[in-house]
Amino acid sequence: MMEPRYEAVFCIVNSGFAEAAMDAARKAGAGGGTILKGRGTASREAEEKFNIRIQPEKELVMLLVPADIKDQVLRALYDGAGLDSAGQGIAFSMPVEKTVGLRKKKEASKPAEENEE
Repeated sequence: MMEPRYEAVFCIVNSGFAEAAMDAARKAGAGGGTILKGRGTASREAEEKFNIRIQPEKELVMLLVPADIKDQVLRALYDGAGLDSAGQGIAFSMPVEKTVGLRKKKEASKPAEENEE
């Protein structure tokens, strides 16, 4: 039996917009994630090139999602917190080679079949 494949999805947004990114990712099928506080280091040239004001306080949303929903999650992050939004987020993914500590979702219990005699 093959192990399920996962992708690590990262989304960097302006401070205060991580929950909006998480909400968008959940709607696309992500189960949850981790939010870290950070600080951007972009230069004035980057601001001019992308025609945006770069806020130094950032939040990083990290998600581990099944590979088959990665594209939907990235699209949802773009739509919900992308560069054209107030969150001015960027998102990217990386393949995950191995995982430990993940549990499979329990399948809904099926009713016992009755013996027909």
